[in-house]
Amino acid sequence: MLNLDTHILLHAVAGKLTAREVRLLRSDRWSISGIVLWEIAKLAQLKRISIDLEDSEVSRVLNSVYIWPITVEIARASVTLDLHVDPADELIAATSLVHNVPLLTRDKKLLASRTVPLA
Repeated sequence: MLNLDTHILLHAVAGKLTAREVRLLRSDRWSISGIVLWEIAKLAQLKRISIDLEDSEVSRVLNSVYIWPITVEIARASVTLDLHVDPADELIAATSLVHNVPLLTRDKKLLASRTVPLA
């Protein structure tokens, strides 16, 4: 299983993945942190993305993605990471750490982590 950050999920919906990302995503089941749903809604509200949670393709993809709930353990882990990014990214990274699920991201700050399992 892979844990996708918000932007990778959006790139997958839009068909804008790199060859490496396509290869990884074809070979494994997808998951996201629950905070990704909020982040998509917020980005749409702020008009930073043109799709939202009501988009048929987003709905189709979300129906096949496992959604990790934000738990006390994830909240605790989010404040012990070896990186400081926005809170949503910290929860996404902590989800990967707690569940030992590789994170697929393009975010340079997240990629610099030495503790978060990365894809």
